[in-house]
Formats: sequence, C-alpha cells, structure tokens
Amino acid sequence: MWLEKLSLLNFKNYEEAELALSPSVNAFTGDNGAGKTNLLDSIHYLSLCKSYFNPIDSQQIKNACDFFMIQGVFDMDGSNEVISCSLKRNQKKLFRRNKKEYQRLADHIGLFPSVMISPNDVSIIIEGSEERRRFIDNVISQTDGHYLDELIIYNKNLLNRNALLKRIAERGQYDPELMEVIDDQMIASGQIIFEKRKAFMSVFIPVFEKHYKYLTEEAEQVELIYDSPLFHDEFAALLKKSVERDRFLQRTTMGIHKDDLSFSVNGMPMKKFGSQGQQKSFLIALKLAQYSFLQMKKGYKPLLLLDDIFDKLDDKRIKKLMQMVSHDDFGQIFLTDTNRERIEGIFSGIGVGLTIFEVRKGVIQNEKTE
Repeated sequence: MWLEKLSLLNFKNYEEAELALSPSVNAFTGDNGAGKTNLLDSIHYLSLCKSYFNPIDSQQIKNACDFFMIQGVFDMDGSNEVISCSLKRNQKKLFRRNKKEYQRLADHIGLFPSVMISPNDVSIIIEGSEERRRFIDNVISQTDGHYLDELIIYNKNLLNRNALLKRIAERGQYDPELMEVIDDQMIASGQIIFEKRKAFMSVFIPVFEKHYKYLTEEAEQVELIYDSPLFHDEFAALLKKSVERDRFLQRTTMGIHKDDLSFSVNGMPMKKFGSQGQQKSFLIALKLAQYSFLQMKKGYKPLLLLDDIFDKLDDKRIKKLMQMVSHDDFGQIFLTDTNRERIEGIFSGIGVGLTIFEVRKGVIQNEKTE
C-alpha cells in the first residue's frame, strides 16, 4: 500500500495543492510555519479520519473559507483506491471511499494504516494516563474493529454511570438496581478490552525492546509495563468495593479507563530522569514498534509520517534511525525538516529513493527526485 497522489483544498494554510508522491521517501523541507506538518496531518486524516494535532475539525478550514477537502489516491496491490474527506462549516464531516460515503467512520479505521512520530508525542511520557491509553487504543483499533466497537460501548456506559452518580448526589436517592445494570454493561465490554490490551502488550513489548536496543546500541536499559486495576481483582468486585467512594466523588474510580503504562530508564522513571534524547529515543521506539505491530497484523506496510524528528537526536541515532526505516521492513515514508541539506546528507549514503518537496507559505515550490 502507498499513497500516489495527495490533493488539498482550503486545508489549514493551503489554498490548493496537488502532489505526485514517491513510493519510497518523501521529504517536505522549508521554514517553520511554511506548512510542512500540515501535509503530514492531511495524510493522517485520510488514514484515521481526524487530525493528529487538533480534534476540532472546523479549525482545519483555511481562514475566510467555508470548507476544506482532502483527497488521496492509494495504490493497493496495483488497484487505485480514492479516499476523500470534506467538511463544510456547521455541517457533518463527510468521508468517502471511491465516491461512496461511509455510514460509520469506524469502518474506515485500519484500512489505510499509518504511524505518526511528532514532537507532540512527548505528551505520552510527561502527561497523564489518558495519553498512554490513547496510544494503546490507536494501535489496536487499526487492527481490530471489534475492539473499537467495545471501546465506544464502554465509554458510553462510563458516561452513564458517572451521570447516575451525580444524579444520586443531587437527589439523595440511590438506585442499586439501575447501578447494577450499568455495572454489568461496563463489565462486559471492559473485560473484553482488558483481555485484548493484555494480548496486545504481550506481543508489543518485545518488539519495542528490540527497536530501542537497535536505536541506542543497548546504551541503557529501559522497561515498559502495562498496568490495570483488573490485574489486581475482578472487575465486578472492584466496582462493588469502590461504590461508596464513587458516590462521594461522583465519578467511577475503578475500571479499564484507569489503565496505564509505566516507562523507566535504568530503573528510574523516564518522565523524571530520562534526558531529552532518551525520551525521544523511547518514543521513536514506541512508534516503530507500533509500525511493526500494524504490519504484522495487516499483512502490508503502513505509512510512516516523521514530523521534525531530528531535533534532540545525536548524529549516531539519526543515522541508525534512517538506516532502519529505509530498510525493506518499512514502506512509504513522509518526513519534514527545516534543513534540506541535512536530509540530502542523511540519505546520500543510504541508497534509497528520495523525493524532496520545498514548501513556502502553503505553496509547494518544486520537487527533486534523487
């Protein structure tokens, strides 16, 4: 699978753009703010139906315009698939495959998988557990539509339970039968999600460790651990034990929505003791493991989107990374950098096809294939 053509209309800072892409490496170079990252984000839209950086679709529309449209032509085993996303202000987002509109966006997730590596990813390490669960959910959802369905059901029931807890606090009337019904629904979907997360992590962690060791030449020891309240007790028992606390706090304090990942380097928490370079290497290894997992499950290579990843990496790690992703295990690559000469220098010794697009204020100036 690879993206042959990309067309933009009124998307972010682009009035109009059309690119013919290489099946190998596509580099977008230019000054900060030129629109390089917006090109990667448009590809992410075609893959996952949303922006990687901003959850509000209407804010992707170019200033003073009424709509945006993104279209991509993918090569899937020699046949073309045309994917388009469009949004008019104050209307529903439309997603089409070969001109046929999706009834559910969830049906598109995973058909054209992608992995984004961005400076924003540091939130996975330094922010709360929600960011780390989002990472897990993003990976599994691209390979398991049933997982995404169960996650939607669980989150709906979680909202209902929290609303009930608030209503109980406001009215002083506890309805144990209604609580039990909601609990049973949460338990059913939550248990499925937990088992799928466990199975995923058992495969994912060894792949992550392999990538990190390669990137760093085993310079330090890192550890990735998955934790969930359901490791410590049955879900039903956890909900019963916490019901009084939940009523006091007016929210559900136990469940798979409290799952987390812990990251460490040389036995110490990565968040507090990892250098910027170690954190970046850790995140890159996480995302490359995501890539490997998706390829393993899908049977074809996802798109790899690398946004400004050379900052805070030393030359040795940059070279190791580029050698890795240019290998046959990886497919089509898109990357951004402000330094065109650096891109040319990195790939000159690797022997892989490279197409460079120069971006200036939302305009693609030229392209150069090497």
